[in-house]
Amino acid sequence: MPDNTFLIVGLGNPGREYKDNRHNVGFMLIDRIAVRLNARGMKVQSKAIVMDSKYNERKLILAKPQTYMNLSGQSVQGLAHFYKVPFTNLMILSDDLDLPFGTIRIRASGGPGGQRGLSSILEKLGTKDIPRLRIGIGRPPGRMDPAAYVLQDFSRDETKDLSGILDRGADAVFAFITHGLNKAMNDFNGDVRD
Repeated sequence: MPDNTFLIVGLGNPGREYKDNRHNVGFMLIDRIAVRLNARGMKVQSKAIVMDSKYNERKLILAKPQTYMNLSGQSVQGLAHFYKVPFTNLMILSDDLDLPFGTIRIRASGGPGGQRGLSSILEKLGTKDIPRLRIGIGRPPGRMDPAAYVLQDFSRDETKDLSGILDRGADAVFAFITHGLNKAMNDFNGDVRD
């Protein structure tokens, strides 16, 4: 059964004040997937909000760690262990400062690239071989502190494009689940708005 189970984890910070922050685009993507799949059974487990769903005969566990970004690994480690999900069936959804706004980048492995939530997960799981989907949020303007930038809400112009970006991200996750990582990378890596 675990080979047919997928754990999809969106990264963000819990709390209303962070809801629309750039750093919470992983949470936003989980919410978009949950709505599209009519996911049910919201519960708290392993320090995460968890929902169950099905997609193409596969069981999906959708999770939003509630530990704050920098400690996301605690939650993901607990969920991966509990559901006995192979790491090839785990995908982390997060923001990325180094990608232009609107860009999706799916990778099979690699370092955290400065994303502290991803860093915590890789450390707790003891491997860099964790599939991830990153959504570009762009670099901060001028000399703005990146830590302050990620905790700001998307701009009005960015918000106009955000729904389409989240839909494309959800499609990429569904492709990963159905057709595998390589197909998802080939079909979805790049700027969503092209």
